[in-house]
Amino acid sequence: MVKRAREEADGIDESHSKRFKSSVVDRLSRLSDELILRVLSYLPVAQLVVCQRLSRKYQALAGDDQIWKQQYYERFVRPRAKKIPGVKEDGSADESIRLASKASRWLGEEHLIKRGVKMNWKKQYKLRHNWTRGSAVVSEIPVAEEATDTDGLRAWSAREEEKMVAKISFAPAVTGSPPTALAIDPRISNGTSKIAVGFESGAFSVYVLDHAKARFHCSYSHVASSNGVISAISISWPYVVTMTATQLLSLYAFKQPTAPAVDQDILDPPRLLHSLKSSTIWPPLSTSLRAMEDSITISVAYALPTYLSGWTVGLQEVKVSPAGELIESRLAAAISRHYRPLIFSFSPLMQHLSAPSAAAATASTSRELRQIHSKPTSLSYTHPYLLVSHPDNTLTIYLVNSTAESLTIGAGSRLWGHTSSVSGAHVGDRGKAVSVSTRGDELRVWELEGGFASSAAKKRLSGLKMSVRIRPESRHTRTKNSTVRDKSSVTQTLSTRGTGSFATEQRLDDTSELTLTRGWVGFDEENVVVLKEQSRGGQALVVYDFT
Repeated sequence: MVKRAREEADGIDESHSKRFKSSVVDRLSRLSDELILRVLSYLPVAQLVVCQRLSRKYQALAGDDQIWKQQYYERFVRPRAKKIPGVKEDGSADESIRLASKASRWLGEEHLIKRGVKMNWKKQYKLRHNWTRGSAVVSEIPVAEEATDTDGLRAWSAREEEKMVAKISFAPAVTGSPPTALAIDPRISNGTSKIAVGFESGAFSVYVLDHAKARFHCSYSHVASSNGVISAISISWPYVVTMTATQLLSLYAFKQPTAPAVDQDILDPPRLLHSLKSSTIWPPLSTSLRAMEDSITISVAYALPTYLSGWTVGLQEVKVSPAGELIESRLAAAISRHYRPLIFSFSPLMQHLSAPSAAAATASTSRELRQIHSKPTSLSYTHPYLLVSHPDNTLTIYLVNSTAESLTIGAGSRLWGHTSSVSGAHVGDRGKAVSVSTRGDELRVWELEGGFASSAAKKRLSGLKMSVRIRPESRHTRTKNSTVRDKSSVTQTLSTRGTGSFATEQRLDDTSELTLTRGWVGFDEENVVVLKEQSRGGQALVVYDFT
């Protein structure tokens, strides 16, 4: 006798109930939130991200700030803390939690754990993670679509809504003289930033940017000078230092107002505290200014021709009292391992060298000669790091040691990684550096903290693990005041190398145009900004966002 088939509805109900029946007991969810947080603190980052996808409860628990603070410390701070002499750690997670709460163990990042500062630690972790991977979203802010005779100072926002914040025309006293140098005071006072601009005529101006009102005003303009073009300028209010092309260094001091400054106040002319004339400072150069209560220290890093053997770098520290008296002036130079005095008679100013005879040098020696005779393309100095770029696709990092008794520059370490000529580089005080190629199609982030004196650092140097190439992701953004164009139209080019430090780019469309970076590159904790120029006069700020 054939059994009656079970009705379909009954089958569906039974299979449906069996499908959700699980033999695994969820013991974790029965725990209190405090115990779950304790368990989650032992998980790696990849599993924390998975836990946040489970439910709203786990999204909140796995995103707890203290967990991500511990993860941040463990990956980005603790490896540096282990280098402290005399400190022993057992490597346990409990010790990591304990040490992450000590400000003394954050080594230059104490600002992240200041009292009263609300920190999104997961966002901070992601930011540093993107830096280590070279992952950034790139966009362009058109600064000038074409060449124009309009001059002035402009401020741009690099946030999500990229737009011009403020602009102002140059003062009549400097009209017709193009700007040649610019510096911003790193300190923000009462919601304002001070900017110093140097000009070809030898004049300079001081502008104030009011962040709340989003506008500039010119607080002072210095008359043109016969001392020549201002090639470098620095500002640390109330002091401004200028360096001219005739190698004249001048330190100015502005009078501090006794009453609160009014929006449109014009400052009194500054007092020339001190000036020095040099005959050994060659471009490229970098100036920095540090003001203390009892002294003002000016540092000038510059290219230095080592006659008969090529180029190296030099550094001069000038210490002046607030009254203008010269306290001390010290010089230091880095002699490269390639230094060979009295062997070759080639002038260091020669850009192209004839090949030496077979009896004098081998083919490898000939290539080396061309490199060591090349003048540096850019130079950046932020104590204690001195970074120099060369036209042979390499950079050199030096460590500066400045004490009360001496000023020395350590032996340079060559850095490889770029595949084309490097037009500019910038280094920060913690050893992070960014370099850009002449064509602007290759950006690299370098981790140079501590130099390469230790054996571990030398191993890292030999393994070429100290830099990462930025891999940009394009985005389209259209704002009211500016259009941010896709960076892919820039990178999808056919590039042919030119002579000297320039390179020619031909777009895939019918328009053939020269695209260059003049070496201007800067960065902060979240962005890298590069100025790109085109042969028709167009300019754009290329912004790499790591957030």
